[in-house]
Amino acid sequence: MIKKISHIGIAVNSIEDALKLYTEALGLELKGIEVVADQKVRIAIIPVGNTRIELLESTDPEGPIAKHIKNRGEGLHHVALEVEGIEGILEGLEKKEIPLVDKKPRIGAEGAKIAFLHPKATKALIELVEPTE
Repeated sequence: MIKKISHIGIAVNSIEDALKLYTEALGLELKGIEVVADQKVRIAIIPVGNTRIELLESTDPEGPIAKHIKNRGEGLHHVALEVEGIEGILEGLEKKEIPLVDKKPRIGAEGAKIAFLHPKATKALIELVEPTE
């Protein structure tokens, strides 16, 4: 079951440079910064109401965020939907022949289970997120 928009991921070259807009100009507060090593990304989490913005900075020049920026420039990377029962949702999507980047969830920011749907089917990169309770 899809519950809400979890977050919007924005690819940036530098979290510190990008934060100036969100904290100084827009007055939002930084919740924290964490590294998800297996995804080669550093993430700044900025709450906005009951959702958030995640600034994504590559920790590796060959990482997925670095490649995204090289090909498309900085900007919108993905939209994340908060779900309940991520494994069942992935199984259902696979049965409906929706292309998946991840057939099984992996661990993302804040220890949440995550999986991506392939943008060739969704026209945008969509992440499914099941937070840990």
